[in-house]
Amino acid sequence: MDGMRSLQEAALDASTCTRCRLSEGRTQVVYGVGSPSADLMFIGEGPGYHEDKQGEPFVGAAGQLLNQMLAEIEIAREDVYINNVVMCRPPGNRDPYPDEIESCKPWLDERIALIEPSVVVTLGNWATRFILGPRTSISRVRGQRFPWNGRTVIPTFHPAAILHGGGQASSQMAALRSDFQEIRRALAERPEPVEEQLGLF
Repeated sequence: MDGMRSLQEAALDASTCTRCRLSEGRTQVVYGVGSPSADLMFIGEGPGYHEDKQGEPFVGAAGQLLNQMLAEIEIAREDVYINNVVMCRPPGNRDPYPDEIESCKPWLDERIALIEPSVVVTLGNWATRFILGPRTSISRVRGQRFPWNGRTVIPTFHPAAILHGGGQASSQMAALRSDFQEIRRALAERPEPVEEQLGLF
């Protein structure tokens, strides 16, 4: 069974998930979108209003900023995979509760296993803490590389935080641009497949 079909089956199963209270208020599950064989995966926090209505992550203003950052490092949105820590919109766009994150964890773990990205970018505190631990602060670790289960994790600011950053928005935007250059370098430095190293192609 190929990766795309496996990912589609997982998404179908997830579409009826009722593991936590977030399922009670959603319009639909927002599973994820992008290439099933992406080298680069983005993990955000959770769906917002527009994502809940359309069933796709990062389609509002934050998604437009993410698309802009991808374009600046010459990567197409369809070539990456974009998803969130939780698949259902928290009421009023509040932060997800720990038990909600725990309930959604198996779905995200499965997506990572199916897609096998070499670089994982965590957007904001919640996604970064999901990967690097609960005491992690995005302001302290952003733009750095961390080894994680054979992959490279690079935390950065959530685009929504920059859009609502007020007086800090300019400095955060500069940091985001710097972090995306680091993402580009990390992708360029990833090891070639073994077959290519052996000259079999």
